[in-house]
Amino acid sequence: MTSVVASASVDVEARYKKSCYACHGFGANGAPKTGDVAGWAPRMEKGMETLVKNAREGINTMPPMGLCFDCSDADFQALIEYMSTAK
Repeated sequence: MTSVVASASVDVEARYKKSCYACHGFGANGAPKTGDVAGWAPRMEKGMETLVKNAREGINTMPPMGLCFDCSDADFQALIEYMSTAK
């Protein structure tokens, strides 16, 4: 792993812990748990563009921007990819 890739993954993990963990770490309010590939599968089938839009605009009990008020669409994509893969 290059230092740039390692730094990027640390940044995603830090942002995840700051913004996403409160709900996705435990499945609060029906949020798919981080690392639960089966739980994320039906969402991933909708496509990344839809998932990023939902993160930005909110969906069901997830408020707009989740808890990441300074996230870009690229940040949301990286976070979704991080949460939707097995840990």
